Amino acid sequence: QVHLVESGGGLVQPGGSLRLSCAASSSISTSDALAWYRQAPGKQRDFVAFIDRSEAADYTDYADSVKGRFFISRDRVQNTVYLQMNNLKPEDTGVYYCNVLPPLEHYWGQGTQVTVSS
Repeated sequence: QVHLVESGGGLVQPGGSLRLSCAASSSISTSDALAWYRQAPGKQRDFVAFIDRSEAADYTDYADSVKGRFFISRDRVQNTVYLQMNNLKPEDTGVYYCNVLPPLEHYWGQGTQVTVSS
C-alpha cells in the first residue's frame, strides 16, 4: 500500500523556488504530524520541516539550514502537505521525502528529486 506520494521536484537555478507536494492516503490521519526530510547524495536522510496541530493552530518547525527560506503548510481536507522552498541553494540538492513525525519505515515513498544548479 502506498501511503505518501511526493511530487513537485525538478531542476532549478540558485535563488529559485519550488513547491513540493505530498499526498497522504487515508491510512494517515489528518491529526498526525507530517514532516519533510531530504537525502543529499552520499549522505544520510535528514529532517527538514514538520507541521503539527496544537489546539486550533498549526505548529511548524524547521531545520536551521532552511529557516526563513522554506515554509511547510497543510491542507487537511485533501490530506496533503506542501513545502514551499525559496532562495534555493546548491546544498539543498537531494531527494525530498515526506513521512510522519517520527518517521515510520514502511511509510517511506519514492521521494522527489530537487536539483539546484546553474
